[in-house]
Amino acid sequence: MTTPLTLVASERPDGTPVLAVTGEIDMSNAGTLDAALARSAGDGSLVVDLSAVDYLDSAGLTVLFSHAPRIRLVANPLLAPVLTISGLTEVTEVEGIAPDGTAPR
Repeated sequence: MTTPLTLVASERPDGTPVLAVTGEIDMSNAGTLDAALARSAGDGSLVVDLSAVDYLDSAGLTVLFSHAPRIRLVANPLLAPVLTISGLTEVTEVEGIAPDGTAPR
């Protein structure tokens, strides 16, 4: 059973916009994520909090790559290997992944 995708926009105390993503990101809903990222923060930097994402497939990675120049990611230990192997950690900042590509302990 899949976990529905939920997107919640907010701001950090310093005013930085945040898009919290919950559930699974796959080809059935990657377009929804893409549209939300396009709407969020205009041309500024956006934090995309993936800490509650259970699954991320190549369609979701493609969306994140397309927005990489203006997003920063927050990842959970489950996503650390996916983001590292895909190369996403090379093109955007990822909180929650150590410089060697592993999840911090």
